Amino acid sequence: MSHGPSAPLSGGALTRSRILDAAAALMTNVGLAHTTTKQIAREAGCSEAALYKHFRSKEEIFVRVLHERVPQFSETLAELPERAGDERGPAEHLRDVTLAALRFYRRSFPIAASLFASPELLATHRRKLDELGAVGPQNAGQHLAAYLAAEQKLGRLAAAADPYAMANLLIGACFHRAFLDLFFAGEAPEGALRPADEEEFATETVRALLGGTGV
Repeated sequence: MSHGPSAPLSGGALTRSRILDAAAALMTNVGLAHTTTKQIAREAGCSEAALYKHFRSKEEIFVRVLHERVPQFSETLAELPERAGDERGPAEHLRDVTLAALRFYRRSFPIAASLFASPELLATHRRKLDELGAVGPQNAGQHLAAYLAAEQKLGRLAAAADPYAMANLLIGACFHRAFLDLFFAGEAPEGALRPADEEEFATETVRALLGGTGV
C-alpha cells in the first residue's frame, strides 16, 4: 500500500540533511583534509554549535556522507548471500553488484582520496568506523565471496573457482574503471574506455569473470 510522498524535512532533521549535503559537496570539491567543520556549517547555513548537536566530529560527518549521500554498495552486498539459488541467477546478481560498485567508487573516490595523504587522518577514520559500527572496505569482498561460495555449493558456479579471487577480480575491475572515469572526466581518448557504456561494462565484465571459471 502506498503511503504517498515523504513529508518535507523540518527542524533538526532539515539542518542535519543540509549539513550532509554541504559536507558532501565540500569533500568532493576540495577534499576531506581541507574541509573544516566551520566551512561545512557556513555552507549549510548553520552555526558550528548547531553542527555539533548532530555530529561529534568531521570524521563522523564523513562516514555519514558515505552512508547517506553516496550510491549504496554495502547494502547491495549484505543482502546478496540470501539470494543464492534464486531465479535470477549469478550473472544477473553480479551485474547488479558491478553497477552498484562502479557508481559507489565513482562517487566516493573524490571524497575519500585525501584520506591517504594523511596517515593520521586515515587512522582517525578507521577508529571512527569502529566506534560507529560502520562497515569497512574489506566487507565488500567478504560479502561477495560468501554469495559466490553459496552459489558454488548449489552447483551454479564451477567447483574449482576460488570465491575470494573472483570477488577480488570483480571489485578490482570496478574500482579501476571508476578511477579511469574520474581521471578522464568525460574526455577519454577514443578506445581508452572499453566498453565505453557502463551497462555494457557490467555485462561484459561479468561475462568474462564467469567465462573464466568455466560456468
